[in-house]
Amino acid sequence: MPLDPTTLPEPVDVSDSSEALAHVAAIVARGPYAADWDSLTAYEAPLWYQDAKFGIFLHWGVFTVPAYGSEWYPRNAYRRGTPEFDHHVATYGPHREFGYKDFIPDLRMESYDPQAWASLFREAGAQFVVPVAEHHDGFAMYHSDRTRWAASKVGPQRDVLGDLAEATRRAGMVAGVSSHRAEHWFFLNGGTRFDSDVLDPAYQDFYGPAQREETAPNEAFLQDWLLRTVEIIDRYRPQVLWFDWWIETPAFEPYLRTLAAYYYNRAAEWGVQVVLQYKWEAFARGSAVRDIERGAMTHIQDDVWQNDTSISRNSWSWHPEQDYKSCAALVAELADCVAKNGALLLNMCPKADGTFDPREVEIVRELGRWLGVYGQAIYGTRPWLVPVEGPTRAVEGSFVDDAPVEYTDADIRFTRRIDKMGEHLYAIVLARPASGTVRIRSWGTHLGLLLDDIETVEVLGDPAPAVWRRTPEALEVDLTDAHADLPGVAIRVLLASRVTPRRHDFIHE
Repeated sequence: MPLDPTTLPEPVDVSDSSEALAHVAAIVARGPYAADWDSLTAYEAPLWYQDAKFGIFLHWGVFTVPAYGSEWYPRNAYRRGTPEFDHHVATYGPHREFGYKDFIPDLRMESYDPQAWASLFREAGAQFVVPVAEHHDGFAMYHSDRTRWAASKVGPQRDVLGDLAEATRRAGMVAGVSSHRAEHWFFLNGGTRFDSDVLDPAYQDFYGPAQREETAPNEAFLQDWLLRTVEIIDRYRPQVLWFDWWIETPAFEPYLRTLAAYYYNRAAEWGVQVVLQYKWEAFARGSAVRDIERGAMTHIQDDVWQNDTSISRNSWSWHPEQDYKSCAALVAELADCVAKNGALLLNMCPKADGTFDPREVEIVRELGRWLGVYGQAIYGTRPWLVPVEGPTRAVEGSFVDDAPVEYTDADIRFTRRIDKMGEHLYAIVLARPASGTVRIRSWGTHLGLLLDDIETVEVLGDPAPAVWRRTPEALEVDLTDAHADLPGVAIRVLLASRVTPRRHDFIHE
């Protein structure tokens, strides 16, 4: 149904933000972090995050109502010549009569059950959960005092983010948030180029500046960005704060320093350890955790990093034509990240009614079963000497997951753990060998990568003693039928000699 303007709350006046900015300045001045890169690079990613390895991302919002194209529907629907523009006019009529705002009443989330969501994410093996607090469209999925366009006031009329944060923590996972607010500066600017509701002054506080993307955001927008983020930090106390790419714009630089100092100082005050995540070069290296969208690395990184990707290859939000990844593909992405000192943030796509597509539920449940059997090779591990064996290598960079990859039983990813028993090495074989025998060349005696004697060999999840032999060419391990329905397999070896921990090691007591 179209939006009834008489049901809207009154606009929020944020023209005088001096008191809120003074509050931010006071927290920054208090320390221990100052708003400069020298101070901020003293940050270290917490051990809980380095051990967690796997989290769930959630793209939800008004764009799930039209459910066409992707989460960029609000931008593309106002750009002439796009499929979204043509679809919008054909389905809903002229933009002046029915615009993006008119989808809000149908974002009811009537079947939204945050406890059930948290249970599903835990079943999937996630250690942290990062819902989108606000996407580029400018609609807040949380309760905000700085806008009337918030889920707690219109649409579902509940604090959907706050409810999920509470359920996430109750389920024993870490609650985080993401902010995509920066891009709102330009996101709806297509609607300024023809007769649309973006030009209606009554809705300017929703559609935003809608300025040209070539222009830098002005001070009012940057201050509002800062204060909206501070509001999220103070109200929800997230332990993960993820930012999308447009904060790379140079005008954000001083505000990023201020925001990081504020977040880290608040965390110190609350006695919690937090993770701030960014893309590209927005933050100084070492001051936060670098995130690569739909990406990969070719080598082990000194600092922990993250790959954020979606369960769908063609969208971050739900629509009927999803190109879903298989569980095997997700296992390979996760193992590849972890072998190179990374973590995987996997996006799921809720519908407008608050449910998930059954195909998504099936995929993440299978991933959770895989982690239940082989998770010892993932959680709490650190990289080994080499991350990869086999013919199929990841391409370094962003947006490299656009096509399925066929992994073979020669494609292996390595991880490592040290505990009181000694040094454990793990080989995650990405495809189960038809021959029934795993061959790990890096652990043969010929290459010289593994000089220690092997004390024991185990196929994770298999109660039967492993049958194995070590030759100059490879360590060979015979498999039984245990968990043959799951993608690949993971092998653990315990080395006979004690080791001196290296930089990536963590001693598990």
